[in-house]
Amino acid sequence: MGAPQRIALLSFPGIRAFDVSVVTEVWGTDRGTRGVPPFELRRVATDPAASIPLRGGLSLTPDRPLAWLDGLTPTDLVLVPGVEDPDADVPAPVLDALRRAHAGGIPVASLCAGAFVLARAGLLDGRRAVTHWHLAPRLAARYPRIRVEPEALHVEDTGIWTSAGTAAGIDLCLHLVRKDHGAEAAATIARSMVTAPFRTGTQAQFIERPTPRADRDEDTLAAVRAHVLARLDQPHTVASLAALAGMSPRSFARHFRATTGTTPLRWLITRRVAAAQKLLERTDLPLPEVARRAGFGSEVTMRQHFASHLATSPRDYRAAFRHPAGSNPIAR
Repeated sequence: MGAPQRIALLSFPGIRAFDVSVVTEVWGTDRGTRGVPPFELRRVATDPAASIPLRGGLSLTPDRPLAWLDGLTPTDLVLVPGVEDPDADVPAPVLDALRRAHAGGIPVASLCAGAFVLARAGLLDGRRAVTHWHLAPRLAARYPRIRVEPEALHVEDTGIWTSAGTAAGIDLCLHLVRKDHGAEAAATIARSMVTAPFRTGTQAQFIERPTPRADRDEDTLAAVRAHVLARLDQPHTVASLAALAGMSPRSFARHFRATTGTTPLRWLITRRVAAAQKLLERTDLPLPEVARRAGFGSEVTMRQHFASHLATSPRDYRAAFRHPAGSNPIAR
Protein backbone atom coordinates (compact mmCIF):
# COMPACT_ATOMS: atom_id res chain seq x y z
CA MET A 1 0.00 0.00 0.00
CA GLY A 2 3.07 2.27 0.06
CA ALA A 3 4.30 4.44 2.89
CA PRO A 4 1.57 5.56 5.30
CA GLN A 5 0.37 9.13 5.17
CA ARG A 6 2.09 11.14 7.90
CA ILE A 7 -0.13 13.30 10.11
CA ALA A 8 1.46 15.95 12.32
CA LEU A 9 -0.62 17.10 15.29
CA LEU A 10 0.85 20.40 16.46
CA SER A 11 1.05 20.30 20.24
CA PHE A 12 1.58 23.31 22.50
CA PRO A 13 0.09 24.64 25.75
CA GLY A 14 -3.54 25.71 25.50
CA ILE A 15 -4.80 23.25 22.88
CA ARG A 16 -8.18 21.58 23.40
CA ALA A 17 -8.33 17.99 24.62
CA PHE A 18 -11.45 17.29 22.54
CA ASP A 19 -9.71 18.16 19.27
CA VAL A 20 -6.67 16.10 20.21
CA SER A 21 -8.99 13.16 20.86
CA VAL A 22 -10.79 13.59 17.52
CA VAL A 23 -7.55 13.63 15.56
CA THR A 24 -6.28 10.61 17.49
CA GLU A 25 -9.50 8.67 16.91
CA VAL A 26 -9.51 9.37 13.17
CA TRP A 27 -5.82 8.91 12.34
CA GLY A 28 -4.40 7.15 15.39
CA THR A 29 -6.43 3.92 15.35
CA ASP A 30 -5.40 0.92 13.25
CA ARG A 31 -8.32 -0.11 11.03
CA GLY A 32 -6.30 -1.99 8.44
CA THR A 33 -8.39 -5.14 8.77
CA ARG A 34 -11.39 -3.08 7.62
CA GLY A 35 -9.69 -1.66 4.56
CA VAL A 36 -8.55 1.69 5.97
CA PRO A 37 -4.99 2.58 4.94
CA PRO A 38 -2.33 3.02 7.62
CA PHE A 39 -1.44 6.43 9.02
CA GLU A 40 1.55 7.67 10.95
CA LEU A 41 0.20 10.13 13.51
CA ARG A 42 2.80 12.11 15.46
CA ARG A 43 2.38 14.66 18.22
CA VAL A 44 4.86 17.38 17.30
CA ALA A 45 6.07 19.98 19.81
CA THR A 46 8.90 22.39 20.52
CA ASP A 47 10.14 20.09 23.30
CA PRO A 48 9.07 16.46 22.81
CA ALA A 49 10.37 15.59 26.28
CA ALA A 50 7.93 17.96 28.03
CA SER A 51 4.36 16.91 28.81
CA ILE A 52 1.67 19.39 27.74
CA PRO A 53 -1.20 19.98 30.19
CA LEU A 54 -4.75 19.88 28.85
CA ARG A 55 -7.99 20.97 30.46
CA GLY A 56 -9.72 18.48 32.75
CA GLY A 57 -6.59 17.11 34.40
CA LEU A 58 -5.33 15.51 31.20
CA SER A 59 -1.92 15.77 29.60
CA LEU A 60 -0.37 15.11 26.20
CA THR A 61 3.03 13.53 25.64
CA PRO A 62 4.65 14.69 22.37
CA ASP A 63 6.75 12.22 20.42
CA ARG A 64 8.46 14.32 17.73
CA PRO A 65 10.20 17.73 17.58
CA LEU A 66 9.00 20.50 15.28
CA ALA A 67 11.83 19.65 12.90
CA TRP A 68 9.90 16.50 11.98
CA LEU A 69 7.64 18.72 9.87
CA ASP A 70 10.55 19.51 7.56
CA GLY A 71 10.49 15.93 6.27
CA LEU A 72 6.83 15.98 5.25
CA THR A 73 5.63 16.00 1.64
CA PRO A 74 2.49 17.42 -0.01
CA THR A 75 0.81 14.02 0.48
CA ASP A 76 1.04 14.45 4.27
CA LEU A 77 -0.92 16.75 6.58
CA VAL A 78 -0.37 19.22 9.43
CA LEU A 79 -3.21 19.66 11.92
CA VAL A 80 -3.72 22.50 14.39
CA PRO A 81 -6.17 21.66 17.18
CA GLY A 82 -8.45 24.28 18.63
CA VAL A 83 -7.17 26.45 21.45
CA GLU A 84 -8.90 27.22 24.73
CA ASP A 85 -8.08 30.93 24.55
CA PRO A 86 -7.90 32.56 21.10
CA ASP A 87 -6.09 35.53 22.69
CA ALA A 88 -3.28 33.46 24.20
CA ASP A 89 0.23 33.64 22.78
CA VAL A 90 1.43 30.84 20.53
CA PRO A 91 5.10 29.80 20.72
CA ALA A 92 7.05 31.50 17.93
CA PRO A 93 8.69 28.21 16.83
CA VAL A 94 5.21 26.73 16.27
CA LEU A 95 4.23 29.66 14.03
CA ASP A 96 7.52 29.43 12.14
CA ALA A 97 7.03 25.70 11.61
CA LEU A 98 3.54 26.31 10.24
CA ARG A 99 4.84 28.90 7.80
CA ARG A 100 7.60 26.56 6.59
CA ALA A 101 5.17 23.67 6.16
CA HIS A 102 2.76 25.74 4.09
CA ALA A 103 5.59 27.21 2.02
CA GLY A 104 6.67 23.64 1.30
CA GLY A 105 3.26 22.74 -0.10
CA ILE A 106 2.11 20.70 2.91
CA PRO A 107 -1.68 20.81 3.48
CA VAL A 108 -2.52 22.55 6.75
CA ALA A 109 -5.81 22.26 8.63
CA SER A 110 -7.15 23.76 11.83
CA LEU A 111 -10.04 22.78 14.05
CA CYS A 112 -12.33 25.32 15.73
CA ALA A 113 -10.34 28.20 17.25
CA GLY A 114 -7.17 26.79 15.74
CA ALA A 115 -7.98 29.26 12.95
CA PHE A 116 -6.63 31.98 15.26
CA VAL A 117 -3.27 30.18 15.28
CA LEU A 118 -3.19 30.08 11.48
CA ALA A 119 -4.20 33.74 11.42
CA ARG A 120 -1.42 34.65 13.82
CA ALA A 121 1.03 32.89 11.50
CA GLY A 122 -0.29 35.00 8.62
CA LEU A 123 -1.49 31.97 6.68
CA LEU A 124 -5.10 33.12 6.36
CA ASP A 125 -4.44 36.58 4.93
CA GLY A 126 -6.55 37.00 1.79
CA ARG A 127 -8.15 33.57 2.25
CA ARG A 128 -11.57 32.25 3.21
CA ALA A 129 -11.74 30.72 6.67
CA VAL A 130 -14.18 29.58 9.31
CA THR A 131 -14.18 29.09 13.06
CA HIS A 132 -16.77 28.52 15.78
CA TRP A 133 -19.78 30.73 15.07
CA HIS A 134 -19.38 32.46 18.43
CA LEU A 135 -15.78 33.42 17.57
CA ALA A 136 -16.32 34.36 13.92
CA PRO A 137 -16.93 38.09 14.60
CA ARG A 138 -13.77 38.24 16.74
CA LEU A 139 -11.69 36.55 14.03
CA ALA A 140 -13.04 38.95 11.39
CA ALA A 141 -12.43 42.02 13.55
CA ARG A 142 -8.94 41.06 14.60
CA TYR A 143 -7.78 39.91 11.18
CA PRO A 144 -9.63 42.01 8.60
CA ARG A 145 -7.68 40.50 5.69
CA ILE A 146 -9.39 37.15 6.28
CA ARG A 147 -12.68 36.46 4.47
CA VAL A 148 -14.50 34.86 7.38
CA GLU A 149 -17.37 32.52 6.50
CA PRO A 150 -19.77 32.90 9.44
CA GLU A 151 -21.88 29.76 8.87
CA ALA A 152 -19.96 27.04 7.02
CA LEU A 153 -18.83 23.85 8.76
CA HIS A 154 -15.47 23.83 7.01
CA VAL A 155 -13.80 25.55 4.09
CA GLU A 156 -10.62 25.15 2.04
CA ASP A 157 -8.61 27.85 0.35
CA THR A 158 -5.41 27.04 -1.55
CA GLY A 159 -4.26 24.18 0.63
CA ILE A 160 -5.41 25.52 3.99
CA TRP A 161 -8.44 24.06 5.76
CA THR A 162 -10.39 25.51 8.68
CA SER A 163 -13.42 24.17 10.52
CA ALA A 164 -16.15 25.39 12.82
CA GLY A 165 -16.47 24.34 16.44
CA THR A 166 -16.40 20.99 18.21
CA ALA A 167 -18.31 18.39 16.13
CA ALA A 168 -17.46 20.24 12.91
CA GLY A 169 -13.87 19.19 13.56
CA ILE A 170 -14.99 15.59 13.11
CA ASP A 171 -16.62 16.57 9.81
CA LEU A 172 -13.40 18.16 8.57
CA CYS A 173 -11.22 15.22 9.65
CA LEU A 174 -13.48 12.74 7.86
CA HIS A 175 -13.58 15.00 4.82
CA LEU A 176 -9.77 15.07 4.70
CA VAL A 177 -9.68 11.27 4.87
CA ARG A 178 -12.29 11.09 2.12
CA LYS A 179 -10.29 13.50 -0.04
CA ASP A 180 -7.04 11.56 0.32
CA HIS A 181 -8.26 7.96 0.63
CA GLY A 182 -11.80 7.77 -0.73
CA ALA A 183 -15.36 7.67 0.54
CA GLU A 184 -15.22 4.07 1.76
CA ALA A 185 -12.25 4.69 4.07
CA ALA A 186 -13.98 7.75 5.55
CA ALA A 187 -17.27 5.86 5.94
CA THR A 188 -15.52 2.99 7.73
CA ILE A 189 -13.94 5.40 10.21
CA ALA A 190 -17.29 7.17 10.68
CA ARG A 191 -19.03 3.87 11.40
CA SER A 192 -16.46 2.94 14.04
CA MET A 193 -16.92 6.38 15.63
CA VAL A 194 -20.72 6.04 15.40
CA THR A 195 -21.02 9.37 13.62
CA ALA A 196 -22.52 10.51 10.33
CA PRO A 197 -20.32 9.70 7.31
CA PHE A 198 -20.32 13.34 6.29
CA ARG A 199 -22.01 16.68 6.49
CA THR A 200 -21.32 19.07 3.65
CA GLY A 201 -18.93 21.89 4.44
CA THR A 202 -21.51 24.46 3.34
CA GLN A 203 -24.10 23.23 5.83
CA ALA A 204 -25.06 25.70 8.56
CA GLN A 205 -23.12 25.43 11.83
CA PHE A 206 -26.20 25.13 14.02
CA ILE A 207 -29.91 24.61 13.50
CA GLU A 208 -32.54 25.99 15.83
CA ARG A 209 -35.68 23.97 16.53
CA PRO A 210 -37.56 26.21 18.96
CA THR A 211 -41.03 24.66 18.80
CA PRO A 212 -42.74 21.24 18.85
CA ARG A 213 -43.97 22.05 15.34
CA ALA A 214 -40.34 22.17 14.19
CA ASP A 215 -39.77 18.70 15.64
CA ARG A 216 -42.80 17.38 13.74
CA ASP A 217 -41.47 18.97 10.57
CA GLU A 218 -38.12 17.29 11.13
CA ASP A 219 -39.80 13.88 11.47
CA THR A 220 -41.65 14.45 8.21
CA LEU A 221 -38.57 15.67 6.38
CA ALA A 222 -36.48 12.80 7.74
CA ALA A 223 -38.96 10.39 6.15
CA VAL A 224 -38.68 12.27 2.86
CA ARG A 225 -34.88 12.09 2.97
CA ALA A 226 -35.00 8.36 3.67
CA HIS A 227 -37.38 7.91 0.74
CA VAL A 228 -34.97 9.75 -1.56
CA LEU A 229 -31.89 7.86 -0.38
CA ALA A 230 -33.61 4.57 -1.19
CA ARG A 231 -34.43 5.86 -4.70
CA LEU A 232 -31.48 8.03 -5.74
CA ASP A 233 -31.68 6.71 -9.29
CA GLN A 234 -35.12 8.25 -9.73
CA PRO A 235 -35.76 11.91 -10.63
CA HIS A 236 -36.58 14.21 -7.73
CA THR A 237 -37.60 17.86 -7.65
CA VAL A 238 -38.50 20.25 -4.87
CA ALA A 239 -42.12 19.97 -6.00
CA SER A 240 -42.15 16.16 -5.87
CA LEU A 241 -40.45 16.10 -2.47
CA ALA A 242 -42.83 18.75 -1.16
CA ALA A 243 -45.75 16.59 -2.26
CA LEU A 244 -44.34 13.69 -0.23
CA ALA A 245 -44.13 15.96 2.81
CA GLY A 246 -47.62 17.35 2.26
CA MET A 247 -46.27 20.90 1.94
CA SER A 248 -46.13 23.58 -0.71
CA PRO A 249 -42.74 23.76 -2.51
CA ARG A 250 -41.93 27.10 -0.90
CA SER A 251 -42.81 25.91 2.60
CA PHE A 252 -40.94 22.65 2.05
CA ALA A 253 -37.76 24.42 0.93
CA ARG A 254 -37.92 26.77 3.92
CA HIS A 255 -38.46 23.97 6.46
CA PHE A 256 -35.84 21.75 4.80
CA ARG A 257 -33.16 24.40 5.19
CA ALA A 258 -34.27 25.17 8.74
CA THR A 259 -33.91 21.51 9.78
CA THR A 260 -30.84 20.47 7.77
CA GLY A 261 -28.87 23.67 7.27
CA THR A 262 -28.83 23.31 3.48
CA THR A 263 -31.16 23.43 0.48
CA PRO A 264 -32.98 20.39 -0.93
CA LEU A 265 -31.06 20.57 -4.21
CA ARG A 266 -27.66 20.90 -2.55
CA TRP A 267 -28.45 18.02 -0.20
CA LEU A 268 -29.58 15.83 -3.10
CA ILE A 269 -26.48 16.53 -5.19
CA THR A 270 -24.07 15.79 -2.35
CA ARG A 271 -25.83 12.47 -1.67
CA ARG A 272 -25.63 11.56 -5.34
CA VAL A 273 -21.94 12.44 -5.45
CA ALA A 274 -21.37 10.24 -2.38
CA ALA A 275 -23.30 7.36 -3.97
CA ALA A 276 -21.26 7.66 -7.15
CA GLN A 277 -18.03 7.68 -5.14
CA LYS A 278 -18.93 4.37 -3.51
CA LEU A 279 -19.87 2.79 -6.83
CA LEU A 280 -16.60 3.94 -8.39
CA GLU A 281 -14.62 2.55 -5.47
CA ARG A 282 -16.46 -0.75 -5.10
CA THR A 283 -17.47 -1.77 -8.63
CA ASP A 284 -16.23 -1.84 -12.19
CA LEU A 285 -19.55 -0.62 -13.57
CA PRO A 286 -19.23 1.59 -16.68
CA LEU A 287 -19.37 5.30 -15.95
CA PRO A 288 -22.77 5.80 -17.63
CA GLU A 289 -24.24 3.09 -15.37
CA VAL A 290 -22.66 4.68 -12.28
CA ALA A 291 -24.24 7.98 -13.30
CA ARG A 292 -27.63 6.32 -13.78
CA ARG A 293 -27.57 4.50 -10.42
CA ALA A 294 -26.49 7.66 -8.59
CA GLY A 295 -29.30 9.61 -10.21
CA PHE A 296 -27.29 11.99 -12.38
CA GLY A 297 -28.97 10.88 -15.58
CA SER A 298 -25.84 11.21 -17.70
CA GLU A 299 -22.10 10.81 -17.41
CA VAL A 300 -21.66 14.44 -18.45
CA THR A 301 -23.76 15.70 -15.53
CA MET A 302 -21.92 13.43 -13.10
CA ARG A 303 -18.58 14.68 -14.41
CA GLN A 304 -19.66 18.30 -13.91
CA HIS A 305 -20.65 17.68 -10.30
CA PHE A 306 -17.45 15.76 -9.55
CA ALA A 307 -15.46 18.70 -10.89
CA SER A 308 -17.31 21.22 -8.71
CA HIS A 309 -17.50 19.08 -5.55
CA LEU A 310 -14.30 17.03 -5.66
CA ALA A 311 -12.08 18.89 -8.14
CA THR A 312 -11.54 15.66 -10.08
CA SER A 313 -13.26 13.50 -12.67
CA PRO A 314 -15.11 10.21 -12.04
CA ARG A 315 -12.48 8.36 -14.07
CA ASP A 316 -9.58 9.82 -12.10
CA TYR A 317 -11.43 9.24 -8.83
CA ARG A 318 -11.85 5.55 -9.68
CA ALA A 319 -8.18 5.26 -10.63
CA ALA A 320 -7.15 6.75 -7.28
CA PHE A 321 -9.54 4.93 -4.94
CA ARG A 322 -10.70 1.73 -6.63
CA HIS A 323 -10.69 -1.18 -4.16
CA PRO A 324 -9.31 -4.56 -5.28
CA ALA A 325 -11.92 -6.75 -6.95
CA GLY A 326 -14.06 -8.56 -4.41
CA SER A 327 -12.94 -6.49 -1.40
CA ASN A 328 -16.26 -4.67 -1.15
CA PRO A 329 -18.68 -6.49 -3.41
CA ILE A 330 -21.85 -4.82 -4.62
CA ALA A 331 -24.50 -6.52 -6.73
CA ARG A 332 -23.81 -5.59 -10.32
